[in-house]
Amino acid sequence: MAEHRFLLKANWPGLRNDVGEIEARNLKTKISIPPEMDGPGVGTNPDEMLLGAAATCYIITLAAMMERSHLDKVSLTMDSEAIVDVTNGVFTYKKIIHRPHIVLRAAASEKDYSLAQKLAKKAETSCMISRAIQGNVELELQALVERVSGEL
Repeated sequence: MAEHRFLLKANWPGLRNDVGEIEARNLKTKISIPPEMDGPGVGTNPDEMLLGAAATCYIITLAAMMERSHLDKVSLTMDSEAIVDVTNGVFTYKKIIHRPHIVLRAAASEKDYSLAQKLAKKAETSCMISRAIQGNVELELQALVERVSGEL
């Protein structure tokens, strides 16, 4: 069994509405509470970080699955959205919606098209972050697969 370790340093010099920073090997940013939650909105925040972790894990997993399946694509892009519920002062990370957009070559077969749809669904259950938050945060997938109208 292999274990991978990832380290992060955090510094929070003040109180609730101050600004801190985090630093990892390839990440260095300021952090604070977002303005939607009455914070200063400087840098990023835990809500964006969790959305970013879920989105990057999903799209990388999907790209790897497409590569292993030899599914040729013109492009793979995605929009993701997080919904945080606030009820009686309790903040709950309710839902993440991924909207991947897979564009296949104009010559892609029906089999390729079906495979792309299947992989888009499978990537959500295969992604490490999706598995980590399963049962706590609802995950929704709104995949769009299409063929390019003309070769690029």
